[in-house]
Amino acid sequence: MNKAVEAKQAVVQEIADKFKSAASVVVVDYRGLSVAQVTELRKQLREAGVEFKVYKNTLVRRATVEVEQEELNEFLTGPNAIAFSTEDVIAPAKIINDFAKANEQLEIKAGLIEGTFASAEDVKALAELPSREGLLSMLLSVLQAPVRNFALATKAVAEQKEEQGA
Repeated sequence: MNKAVEAKQAVVQEIADKFKSAASVVVVDYRGLSVAQVTELRKQLREAGVEFKVYKNTLVRRATVEVEQEELNEFLTGPNAIAFSTEDVIAPAKIINDFAKANEQLEIKAGLIEGTFASAEDVKALAELPSREGLLSMLLSVLQAPVRNFALATKAVAEQKEEQGA
């Protein structure tokens, strides 16, 4: 019996460490998905550097208490899987949200974004954000617009002066 308790404590510590080191965490209900669908989801997440694990809810609840994220406990009912991402904040939300659109059985329950509780709506909103590269290109186009407009105006004035001089 003592070895079982020690094993469970080790798992709780492992989960708590993952919560602490994760940039984002997404809790999903995978009920109704086939083995092939879950395997495909795991493959997509693995390619993005996201860990997707299934733990007992009681062990996850103990880990959430340890890392002071008890808000998640109300969503830890039924079969759950948890996606942990240590690097990319958006990747797990985006991949799971896209997968959930194609497979209605997958349900996003809640998550943590950089240590802050996020509801299912927050996770979905995060998933709808453009990628980092997309945001940078938007910023660049916004910064270029005034310069481009000034250049066009200067060119128009120069052409107008040329026409008047000729």
